[in-house]
Amino acid sequence: MEKRLNLSAFCIAFALVLFSINSKAQSNFLKPTISIGVLVEDLDKSIDFYTNVVGMVKVREFVVDAAKAKRMGLSDTEKFDIKVLKLEDTDNATELKLMSFQKRTNHSQQKFLPDANGIRYLTIFVNSLQPILDRIKNNAIKTLGQSPTMLDEKRQFVLIQDPDGNFIEFISSK
Repeated sequence: MEKRLNLSAFCIAFALVLFSINSKAQSNFLKPTISIGVLVEDLDKSIDFYTNVVGMVKVREFVVDAAKAKRMGLSDTEKFDIKVLKLEDTDNATELKLMSFQKRTNHSQQKFLPDANGIRYLTIFVNSLQPILDRIKNNAIKTLGQSPTMLDEKRQFVLIQDPDGNFIEFISSK
């Protein structure tokens, strides 16, 4: 009987060690979230949009000088400013890093998703669309399509664009 208990205890301990090793091996990530960088033409205009329309909060900002930007492969000779926003100021909230080189780029304004490749839209899940709709109206932002519209019997959808043409979709329970 004692041998069975020892064998059982050994098997349980061995399984826990394997699980622990396997769990660590499956993730090489320090955080379970990502930071998304968005190049914008007018940083102040974009900050205004993302804070006053979307409802995000600015959590920090920094400058990457020209030498560092070149060393990192981010630009050839230009410095740039970055403002970091989150939906809420918590450690596990995804970061939206707005950056600007203070100039117009050759990226054309898109009207629909298939107009350009790359990251084209953000999806934000909200408890209620009403505060979003109020901010959209108060800031004279145009909704796209038939917004708000029902995705299914339980979820509503609103689509807008930021000042640089990136799509922002809001989804909430009805």
